[in-house]
Amino acid sequence: MNASFADIHAAADYIGPGAIEVPLYQTEIFDICHRANPFGQRIRQVPATGHPSRFFEETALPNPGTAGFVNPRSIAPTVVTPTRIELSVPLKAIVAQINYNLFDIELGQQQQQFAYLQAKDLADTVSGVLVAHDVALWNGNDTSLSASTTTQYMGAIAQIEAGGNTTTIGTSSSIVNGLKTAVAKMVANSSYRVRPTAIYANPVLLDLIDQEMKSVFNVVLNTEKIVGGVTVKMLSTQAGELPLIPDWSISYTGTPGSGSAVLPAYIVSEDLIEYHWLGDPAPRVFQLGLPNSLAHQYVVVKFGGVVVKGANFAHYEVLVDR
Repeated sequence: MNASFADIHAAADYIGPGAIEVPLYQTEIFDICHRANPFGQRIRQVPATGHPSRFFEETALPNPGTAGFVNPRSIAPTVVTPTRIELSVPLKAIVAQINYNLFDIELGQQQQQFAYLQAKDLADTVSGVLVAHDVALWNGNDTSLSASTTTQYMGAIAQIEAGGNTTTIGTSSSIVNGLKTAVAKMVANSSYRVRPTAIYANPVLLDLIDQEMKSVFNVVLNTEKIVGGVTVKMLSTQAGELPLIPDWSISYTGTPGSGSAVLPAYIVSEDLIEYHWLGDPAPRVFQLGLPNSLAHQYVVVKFGGVVVKGANFAHYEVLVDR
């Protein structure tokens, strides 16, 4: 049997008289990675009714209209009926697996340098599933709720765009006035009681709104703390003070100021956006049995689907050209 040896020069930073310096590291790993977004925490979480998860939407009240007005001495009632449609949302799966090699676990325990690392890596795997979930809540690439075309969610952006409520603010037009007008149109709906609750956009667009308020109106927007502990600016509209919520997962195209950039904002009624979950609204962790490799295996699973109810009247996409 041939023994092999490693030269300590390969591991030491310095070897000299009375000194051997070897690499040491901070026991805390620098980590400011993105985790949960406010959007996923502010929408409704409801148990799925099945696969797909089904529900009914009433699109019109029983309305007799002008035919309902009759001679009070000769009453001939008009037959009316409510208008309802059946809708559904398919459930999707997000899954991730992390393996811990027995040798590496025992080596780490014996070194006692990163004692917390196994727990951190598992927690980070759960956070990774949540980030994938949060990004897909907006940007999932499925194109239909009735007939799935991909394994992802049909994101809120795609559902709002399919609803048809989209407007554009030109390069020379006021962003603030355009948002306020869009909210006013939503509230003025004669068929539905629409009350938007928030405006989501990329932080770059919200910064442009801040600059416009300061330079044009000489106003600094008020702030308020929302769900998730995030402090945001508030915009006064016909629906009241709406939070301007920054969301990095809402992307934009081009370079702002070039004249060809398009920055979207989404005016939403959060109580009408639902996440239909199966099993548990939070990711679940399952530990598998040890295989022949003696690796500890953990699988993180999340089942569910997002649906934007009232996509054609209770939500608005505003495209800002800059």
